[in-house]
Formats: sequence, structure tokens, C-alpha cells
Amino acid sequence: MLENRRAFSDWHNGPVETLYPPEGPGSVNLLVVGLAPGLRGANRTGIPFIGDNSGDLLYETLGNHGLSGIPPEAKPAGRPQLKATAITNAVRCVPPENKPVGAEINTCRKFLTATIRQLDKLKVIVTLGKISHDSTIRALGGKISQHPFGHAAETRVGGISVFSSYHCSRYNINTGRLTPDMLMLYSRQSRDH
Repeated sequence: MLENRRAFSDWHNGPVETLYPPEGPGSVNLLVVGLAPGLRGANRTGIPFIGDNSGDLLYETLGNHGLSGIPPEAKPAGRPQLKATAITNAVRCVPPENKPVGAEINTCRKFLTATIRQLDKLKVIVTLGKISHDSTIRALGGKISQHPFGHAAETRVGGISVFSSYHCSRYNINTGRLTPDMLMLYSRQSRDH
């Protein structure tokens, strides 16, 4: 992180906090959990999934289902306004070489656990990628062996529905591993719960 602070002194370059709707954590019934801030995305902006390609598909999908919008007064800053939805990451800081290691994932899990615990109305979590899925299951007190990751998989842990999806990374989108329709499926399912 020190290298990033030296190279990009006007960027956020720190832990990226959870993005909540204006009404706060008490209004959240859907939580989206990504992997980690992107170097030129959330690490630059300080806002989960803002500033990189993976956020384009995520916010478009949420917007299509009435869960996100960018109010006119916020457009220059690009800060989305969420509705009953929060967005966070399993790892809070940009990982070296964009690949978080086990110790980093385990260290950050306490922040994910604290985020989940304060969401009194939480019904659904959408995890983007295996690392965020596994960390979320552990944060909920579940066992990975009983709730394995699988694209299009749904499981329940502690009364919360967890939907797994491939991450909406540029790589997954460009290779067709994840299409907008595939991600929309999760948004629809999560809204119906």
C-alpha cells in the first residue's frame, strides 16, 4: 500500500468501507460481497466497485432492478445511491498483484463479520467469486464443506440466503464466463426473497 500512496498520492489508497444506502445499515436487506478493491477502481475512489469495469456491470444490474441509482447531484463524483442494498468486499485493501492471500482474507473477515452483524434486516447475500463466497460463509459461522461455491448456487446459513456468482471482473465478462443475464438472474432472485 505504501508503494501505491507514493505513486498515486491523490488516490484513496486505504481500506475501502462498506457502501450503504442513505438510510443506513438498518435499511439493508441485500448485501453484495466482492473480492477486494481494484487498484484503479475502489483503491482510487474509496467507493466499492467504482472506477473499474467490474463495477459497471454490477451497478447497471442493480440499477435495472431499482436497487441503485446515481442522483443528479452526485454524478460528478460518481457515488451511487443504493436502495435497501449495501456493497462491501471480503478484503478491504487492494491486495498485492490483485491476489489476496489467506492471511489477508482471514484478517479482513472480522470486518465482514461486523458488517453482516449490523444489518438487522439482512435477508440475502450475493457473493461475487469463490473467495468472497468462502469468506462470507465463514463470517456467517458456516462450514465451506456444507456450503460449497458454485455459480448459480444458493444456500442458507443462519437464516440468510446466500447466492453465489462468478465475479463480475473484466476477465470473466470478456471470456463469457459471466454475462449480464447471468448476473441479472441473481439480482432478480435476491430481490424476490
